[in-house]
Amino acid sequence: MPDTPFIDDGSNLPLSELRWPDDDLTRIPDWIYTSDEVFQRERERIFFGESWCFVALEAEIPDPGSFKRSYVGDVPVIVSRDEDGAVHVFENRCAHRGVEFCRELRGKAENFTCPYHQWMYDLKGELMAVPFRRGDRGEGGMPKDFRLEDHNPKKLNVTIRHGVVFASFSETVESLEDYLGPENLEQFDVVFAGRKLKILGFYKNRLQGNWKLYHENLKDPYHATLAACVSRDLPTDGGGTEIGDDLR
Repeated sequence: MPDTPFIDDGSNLPLSELRWPDDDLTRIPDWIYTSDEVFQRERERIFFGESWCFVALEAEIPDPGSFKRSYVGDVPVIVSRDEDGAVHVFENRCAHRGVEFCRELRGKAENFTCPYHQWMYDLKGELMAVPFRRGDRGEGGMPKDFRLEDHNPKKLNVTIRHGVVFASFSETVESLEDYLGPENLEQFDVVFAGRKLKILGFYKNRLQGNWKLYHENLKDPYHATLAACVSRDLPTDGGGTEIGDDLR
């Protein structure tokens, strides 16, 4: 018999009825990856909680008007640089009907217009204009007390270190330096400090699975000695990766 209850989609048992294997920290039960309740707690405490999430590199948005689409957890956001050079992060959801109003992955723009009903937002994520706000020929329109500034997408806090952009939904999150801690901060600075980042290209891949699987896979020590060798030896026209002698 399995040491944890079997669940097929993570939603048929409440978290209170699931248990960790007794006195065993070497195995992770499957419901950690499939429980909807666990996932909702993770969203609330990690992505919407007191944390900083990576959203972009400054090199990806080098000029005023530059933008890119990104995510904080499963929430789509826009990372943009305004006319004055400041970086902003805000939800990519129209305040009217929740449509993702920015459809391009990256680029340059003067503003963003929702394709559904043409509500328009500036590079700071502020609502600029609404069609038929005053109605048409005296009929319809928004209420007299309608104010554009009351209908902006959710704006996130932003911090930048050595060209790396982080965002947080929290209004009370600690500084990035305190959040990372001395050890992680030292390792971060070794990689990013003292050099200007340059974008060489982009690689995008969508994985069907729980958000933790990819991160845990990166920590798998087998990769350094086995998986990389397999990737090295595969022919490039068959989907493998060719590694130069200077990178082996």
